[in-house]
Amino acid sequence: MFSKQRHVFVYNKTRETFLAFRVAVADSIMGRLVGLLGKRSLPPDSGVWIVPSNAVHTIGMLFSFDLVLIDKNFKVVGLRELVRPFTVTWPNQHADSVLELPAHSIFRSRTQIGDQLLIERYEARKPLRSVSSDKTVSPDQECADLNVDLAASRPPVAVAPQPSSADLSRSSYMDTETG
Repeated sequence: MFSKQRHVFVYNKTRETFLAFRVAVADSIMGRLVGLLGKRSLPPDSGVWIVPSNAVHTIGMLFSFDLVLIDKNFKVVGLRELVRPFTVTWPNQHADSVLELPAHSIFRSRTQIGDQLLIERYEARKPLRSVSSDKTVSPDQECADLNVDLAASRPPVAVAPQPSSADLSRSSYMDTETG
């Protein structure tokens, strides 16, 4: 009956900042109707992307949030900061969808009207190496193998010389003291 929740991340290409890393997609009738209703708060770096929508209501909500209205090309056409519970926002005829984000997300990301957003789905990374089914590998061994693979793929990094322990034991106070 209910499909698996899909998530996307939202990146502001104009300001080169992230708005949120884990945004739930609400594109079904039920998902758009419910949105954030029944939630006590919105975790940091999360949100809800309501598609299609050009306005929202907060009747029954328990917290304030930021609202970003975007057009079909993911360009910001409207911003509402700290939308309070039990209010209704005016429709924006240029908006095709809205992002409901934690309070102060707009300020933190410096998002402004006209900014270009990038909204993309999470893609699971494929394993670097396949393990045959007859060989059992512990999670610690997988982590060690991954670290070895990553170390082999990176060039060495030069490290600046550190002062010796003899240099650290001396202090300017000892040099100025007369016996």
